[in-house]
Amino acid sequence: MLQILENISLKPYNSFAINVNARYFAEIKTAQDLTELSKTGLLTTQKLLVVGGGSNILFTHDFDGLIVKISIKGLNSVVDSDEVLVTSGAGEVWTDFVNYCVKNSFAGVENLSLIPGTVGASPIQNIGAYGVELKDVFESCSAFEIKTGQIKTFTFEDCHFGYRESIFKGELKGQFIITEVTFRLSSQPKINTSYGAIEAELQKRAIDHPNIADVSAAVSHIRVSKLPDPSTIGNAGSFFKNPVIEKYEFADIIAQHPDVVHYPTPDGRIKLAAGWLIEQCGWKGKKVGETGTWKNQALVLVNHGSATGTEVFQFSEQIIDSVKSTFGVTLEREVNIL
Repeated sequence: MLQILENISLKPYNSFAINVNARYFAEIKTAQDLTELSKTGLLTTQKLLVVGGGSNILFTHDFDGLIVKISIKGLNSVVDSDEVLVTSGAGEVWTDFVNYCVKNSFAGVENLSLIPGTVGASPIQNIGAYGVELKDVFESCSAFEIKTGQIKTFTFEDCHFGYRESIFKGELKGQFIITEVTFRLSSQPKINTSYGAIEAELQKRAIDHPNIADVSAAVSHIRVSKLPDPSTIGNAGSFFKNPVIEKYEFADIIAQHPDVVHYPTPDGRIKLAAGWLIEQCGWKGKKVGETGTWKNQALVLVNHGSATGTEVFQFSEQIIDSVKSTFGVTLEREVNIL
């Protein structure tokens, strides 16, 4: 039976471990729970925030509204020749979903191993890592429309995916709650090891012809070596987006910084490595009060124990100003500030 709790601490429900409270809190385990919640009127009369793993949020104050935690589980697959459709409940932990696919030799998400969060958040953010984005494997998703109480299906074309963007962050923000996601994967893998340090890690392991399990293990190792575990130190993974700039802007930067880390994009622009930019400005491993950047990856901001959300936000402002002053590039936060 659906329970609606009041004045609940959100510290266990956000990976930054910021200690703030929510006025109302409801955990959703089935799509039917959303229907029940809708009947209470809270979905439409209260300020609303839907969370999964709470790994992309920075709370700067108490939340005077309704927190809906999505915990809908379930994994199933349909194999059709070389293609595999895998449907996952929105509350499945993303890493568990990837491990399920790798274990069953369903290729396509191995480069996305160990990204924090839940499956339901993946289309909203169009998550990506190591040369692969969610949109590359997305088939469709089902979502509960708050206004009508109906479940609607969104196809790839409906979602308007961009770099860390989708229709759910744009024109439909706050109007739908994703309940399940279907992915189009393959039993005939196209191994992608060209991005980042994957090839180097495979060479260390003396693997010349990797399978998807090898790629997943390599990516996981790289992420663990660079990123802190939220269970031991509060963080939300990458705090900033990698900036994408025009070629003429890049020409000015590389003239002054020949070793700038960069990648071409399909539309002819240039993606810069935000972590590299931040590190060059002297922020890697820096600690200010109870917040700072991670010692192994400047792109990750951390809570060393009792930092407030406001302190983390102000620290990020200093980084943005520093990178702008040094490179003329304005960093954009990937984490949602509340």
